[in-house]
Amino acid sequence: MFLASGVTVTHRTLATVDVVIIAVYFLVVFAIGFYFSRKERTSEDYFLASRNVGWFAIGASLFVSNISTEHFIGLAGSGATSGLAVGHFEWLACIIVLILGWVFVPFYLRSNVFTMPEFLERRFNRHCATYLASVSILAYIFTKISVHLYAAAVVLERVVGWSPLTAAVILVVATGIYTIAGGLAAVIYTDLVQTLILIAGAVVLTLIGLDKVGGFAALRAAVPHSYFHMIKPMSNAEFPWTGIFLGAPILGIWYWCTDQVIVQRVLSAKDEGHAKAGTIFAGFLKILPVFILVLPGLIAYALYQPLFRTVNGVVTNGDIAYPTLIVNLLPTGLVGLMIAALLAALMGAMSSVFNSASTLVTLDFYKKLRPAATERQLVTFGRIATAIMVILGILWVPFIRLLSAQLYIYLQSVQAYISPPIAVCFIFGILWPRVNGAGAISSLLTGFVMGAVRFIYEVLDKSRHFASPAIRWLVDMNFLHYAILMFVICAGVLILVSLMTPAPSREKLAGLTFATVGEKIDTRGLPAHQLARETALERRLNVLFTGMLLAAVIGLWIYFR
Repeated sequence: MFLASGVTVTHRTLATVDVVIIAVYFLVVFAIGFYFSRKERTSEDYFLASRNVGWFAIGASLFVSNISTEHFIGLAGSGATSGLAVGHFEWLACIIVLILGWVFVPFYLRSNVFTMPEFLERRFNRHCATYLASVSILAYIFTKISVHLYAAAVVLERVVGWSPLTAAVILVVATGIYTIAGGLAAVIYTDLVQTLILIAGAVVLTLIGLDKVGGFAALRAAVPHSYFHMIKPMSNAEFPWTGIFLGAPILGIWYWCTDQVIVQRVLSAKDEGHAKAGTIFAGFLKILPVFILVLPGLIAYALYQPLFRTVNGVVTNGDIAYPTLIVNLLPTGLVGLMIAALLAALMGAMSSVFNSASTLVTLDFYKKLRPAATERQLVTFGRIATAIMVILGILWVPFIRLLSAQLYIYLQSVQAYISPPIAVCFIFGILWPRVNGAGAISSLLTGFVMGAVRFIYEVLDKSRHFASPAIRWLVDMNFLHYAILMFVICAGVLILVSLMTPAPSREKLAGLTFATVGEKIDTRGLPAHQLARETALERRLNVLFTGMLLAAVIGLWIYFR
């Protein structure tokens, strides 16, 4: 199909060199996976990569665990629809990931935990751990896996015409093979390779696009003036500044500081210094998506505006932005690199989900039921659990065609509705010794009900459109503003119930809160290097680069305000 402007929207046919590049990518990934499959001996080796990973690999793994194919679709689509404002979530992540490194990591490492539910169990009680593990596993299966597959199917079908069902099955199986074989070490070191490929492909496409549009100044002139202004008024439906700077950090703290997929990477660090440095490096990497994923959406809009449908001046099919650039701009050879980058994004995120979900199932359920299980049994069950996640991923494949862009948005919003109560428990848990298990589980359940009510009414409203003022207030409130409301109410419940019930014993809190950080904690079984704090040099470097990252992010916000 050709438009009058000469823009083609046909699929690309992969040349031999493109196929070779993609084949080499798969060979490298499998080689890494099977190399580490020969080294696992204990559950610590399999689930936490022997707690011996350096800062560069940790930072790269944090980045690629977060960036998946839906970011290529979603960020570029939002860029084509409304400009750079969606980039707030990326630049806020630069700051939130520093909170992970400087605030949460020391507690996590010294407590010698494998999982986040395990940390909640030490701080509060088993009920809180069971809730977090269950919610996390269900969220991984019913949102993350399906969203990853949906986005990958959209991209690959539009770019090279691959069958969505066939491509999804192949990618799930391929990802599962090296994840099952090598555990977290395989995931992290394949993430390192995938980060380099992802960034290289995205940078190449952005530079070619900027050259085609005539440069940065020409791009600014070709799109609406508002596209380059990120700070939106409080009344803005999508990105109100109040929601961005007050609500989004709540979601960010849950995702970057308490979610197993992310935190498992820093738990594998050689020591506290490397863990912090890894988060700082990830923060610098998170500056990039605005320029290599969001900006291409603006470029696509400027170059191929006739392709975009608008209703009342608003673009309604922004998800075609990134595939359109790939199809129309990349020469032979670079198409293979870009497909490899897309596969790297999908497989990196998918492997992280598989590995983290199997870690939760193994250590927070199987090990509790069989406390006498040997290290070999734990690793074997971990591999079985990963295989089950892969099977569940395959079972999702037939439903890909039922997923619409609207449902894709719904699935993303689920995370906004489960995160506030979890963030409340972790934040207050380390800040205030007085809060207890009764308050924590009450807060978690309150948040679950509030999130479920909002989500159900939001879905039903699309077909029946409620007229009740109360329901309209509930449904129409920006989801970030609703996250703020949930956070405040859940915090209130946590504090009130905790004050009405007995305080936790001082011994239980040793080393788990700021007030008790200096008290002796049981470190039996923790490797010597894991107990090591930052050296003086590491701390100076971490402080220096933290300051540079903060200055860079604030400077960018000022420039694109």
